[in-house]
Amino acid sequence: MHEHDVTSSDGTRIRGWRTDNPGPPLLLCPGLGTTPEAWPALLLPDAGVRVLSWYHRGTMGSDRPADESRIELADHVADALAVMDAAGVRRCVVMGWSVGVMVAAELARRHPERVSGLLLAAGVPGDLFGAMFSAFGIPAVVRRAITLSGTHALRALGPVVDAVLHNVPVNTLTASIVRHSGFMLPAADVEAVIRMMKRFVQHDWRWFFTLALAVSAIPARELRGITCPVTVLAGQYDLLASPERTTKPVATLPQARVRVVPTSHFLPLEAPEAVTEELALLMRRVAAVERARELARPPARDPIDTLIPPALTYGSRLRS
Repeated sequence: MHEHDVTSSDGTRIRGWRTDNPGPPLLLCPGLGTTPEAWPALLLPDAGVRVLSWYHRGTMGSDRPADESRIELADHVADALAVMDAAGVRRCVVMGWSVGVMVAAELARRHPERVSGLLLAAGVPGDLFGAMFSAFGIPAVVRRAITLSGTHALRALGPVVDAVLHNVPVNTLTASIVRHSGFMLPAADVEAVIRMMKRFVQHDWRWFFTLALAVSAIPARELRGITCPVTVLAGQYDLLASPERTTKPVATLPQARVRVVPTSHFLPLEAPEAVTEELALLMRRVAAVERARELARPPARDPIDTLIPPALTYGSRLRS
């Protein structure tokens, strides 16, 4: 895995990362503040794809924008395009996890020519806070109010959260506690969780919750009109994005594939084999669609052909 810098459309320096594995490019829209270690299966040499991704603005080496209000969904989409452009990738499959689902879906809506397929894992394309804790049967308006006020409170307590999390030892014990917390399940590999947590806990947590609040206002939306192949991976025990909420936006898409796996929100860590299996299937579907489009495209005509009049027919002679 290699890190590098790219410049987004507003001049913000973004820290990107990539793998050099053989295979077609895959743009990975990350979960909020997450690191490559959250995707152990995609870092392996036999992953079958070359991953392109980045760290969100103000995290993990990416600069905060000069105008700190530039952390809306459109800004994250611009960062995704900057990563693709820097890699010389015009069109590819796009994967999103958690908040990254919002970015991936918005990229496909605004720039369909850049997205050949979508894999949306454990996330919703809008109404981030309204999707949380739906398994408890609490009305969406109440859940939204609770999570919004809670995030504001955590943002205000950012320095306190920093003081606690920056000094928590990340080891087998703490990883095991997290794996049995309900937010994550024991299926996640302990060593993989440790590798992810070591960097994740070091966030500036006031800024982290600022990023979350900035995208929380995106309303719920369906993905009607998206024509590329789509796969949804949902966690059966996901407290932050239930299967009902993650699958509903693609209900009107005839080509969408849905798979529910027995995981929490941390699906990439708990079911890495499901990620690689579904990604391989999606890549084959995309390849078939792209071939069909090539066959359906009319043959290109040489410019000189436009200067040659059409051949005369019997009917055209009669009309003359």
